[in-house]
Amino acid sequence: MTLQVGCLSFRQPYAGLVLDGVKSIETRWRPLLCPMENCTLAIHIAQKDWEGDQWRDILSHTMGISDVQIEELLLSGDRFGRGVVAGLVEVGETWCCSDSVPEEDLKELEKAASRRSQGGHMPTDHIVGPTGPKDM
Repeated sequence: MTLQVGCLSFRQPYAGLVLDGVKSIETRWRPLLCPMENCTLAIHIAQKDWEGDQWRDILSHTMGISDVQIEELLLSGDRFGRGVVAGLVEVGETWCCSDSVPEEDLKELEKAASRRSQGGHMPTDHIVGPTGPKDM
């Protein structure tokens, strides 16, 4: 049996955060996910890690995740290795955002994403989420 799905590459820690269901919104400069709405997408983990630690500020300040929990998430993401397709996600609703979205609105999107990952409701903002077994 052959399964064909699109594939998107992420650097760590973002790949692990997507596969662990913590990161539920993905932004790209091009509308890569639009044709994949309501489809399954494979997550590839890039060889290189993300440079910088903006993600840590979002996890700790916006989402209220402790340093210990962040380290646990990093270890969880590392279990996949690098240069591999590590899991599948379902692509939900997609939309194109203007590149001139006010900073306040971006903060609200971050908060909405964190509420969703913590069990709240986030109408129309869901873009990707884990599906099926995390390990392939």
